[in-house]
Amino acid sequence: MQDDEPLEEWARRRDARQAASKGRRRAVPLGDGPHRGAHVDPDAPRAIEEWTGTEWMVVGVVEDLAAAKALLYPPPPVQEKPAEWDRPAMGKGRGRHRKPSSAEDRDQ
Repeated sequence: MQDDEPLEEWARRRDARQAASKGRRRAVPLGDGPHRGAHVDPDAPRAIEEWTGTEWMVVGVVEDLAAAKALLYPPPPVQEKPAEWDRPAMGKGRGRHRKPSSAEDRDQ
């Protein structure tokens, strides 16, 4: 028994994978020699490339590694907390987390 999947199913998965990766960006050093780790030569200018689904296209150039990181990994937006939390007031009763009442209050 062979585990072949239909060509249509494979093409659908491939198209979904390519669509999900479109728009992904990376920074490539513009120094001499082969591409190495990002930490190598942090003062070298970087080309910002974007994946189109089939190839990497240059979309800009930045002056160094710090500028590339700022462009590729912007800080998350700061969420403001509401000034006052709208919670219900504690009502009468002897709930599990309520302060026990005195014996005089229970007799009434």
